[in-house]
Amino acid sequence: MSPYFYPFLAIVLWAGNVIASKMAASAIAPSAITFYRLVLVLVIMTPFMLRPLWRNRELIRRHFWKLALGGLMSMVVFQALSYRAAESTTATNMAIVTALIPLLTAILSTIVLREPVTVGMTAGGILSFGGLLYLVGHGDLTAIARDGVHIGDALMLLAALSFSLYGVLLRHWRMGVPAWQAVYVQAVVAAIFMLPIFLSLPPGVSALDAKTVPLILYAGIGSSIMLSFFWMEGVKLLGPNRCSIFINLLPILTAIFAILWLHESMQSYHIIGGGISLIGVLIAQTVQRPLLRARLTSQG
Repeated sequence: MSPYFYPFLAIVLWAGNVIASKMAASAIAPSAITFYRLVLVLVIMTPFMLRPLWRNRELIRRHFWKLALGGLMSMVVFQALSYRAAESTTATNMAIVTALIPLLTAILSTIVLREPVTVGMTAGGILSFGGLLYLVGHGDLTAIARDGVHIGDALMLLAALSFSLYGVLLRHWRMGVPAWQAVYVQAVVAAIFMLPIFLSLPPGVSALDAKTVPLILYAGIGSSIMLSFFWMEGVKLLGPNRCSIFINLLPILTAIFAILWLHESMQSYHIIGGGISLIGVLIAQTVQRPLLRARLTSQG
């Protein structure tokens, strides 16, 4: 199989997870599906993880608080906010905002890792921000100033920021913990954190039935385990930069799935605003010339 199939399959599963999140919004509480998917991940992974974790216990103990914080950002904040956002925005909007993660990661890297600001990041950031305003304003750039930001889109942006910061901190910490072991420890911490929240829910919003069980199975197996495997394999074979470009396919695949399964309609502001945002992300990913050097050259 071509190495490019790995990140592509990961994005297909990611698009499916956006659809599953939207379907879950009317069927189960966000904190309930977040907890159930974590329990499912732990049930599946535990038989394979106990011995490697014991062998690596000193390394894991040394970095435990970092793994714990990463688990909260990627498995609690990102997932719970995504499920909550699905209650009040479309799957297509969710995917377009999620596709901003590479750009947000680049911006946060300049703050946390002191990486240089690039020409692509500056130009792409401006384009993406304008496209996002056009998208959430439904084609009216003044709508946000007049009516405010739609809560679902704002929550999805916060979720994307949390996941982007998680990625930046992983690069900053360089823990050396094998990926699957890190995922497992993060899932344990996230499940413990979610347990009291789950127990406080009314029974009616956390019940398992014929509608919620398939969504939880997909969230736990398809999204949490298979997606992670395909993405890690892609990064190993192609590198993180080439893999991140595949995220640009997320809104396209999600829009197709949303039309087929959720009967969402594609509007012109999705195409225009989403297209401008994705072009901005692509520019930020591909134009890596430092902005400061470009200014000095032009002044000289």
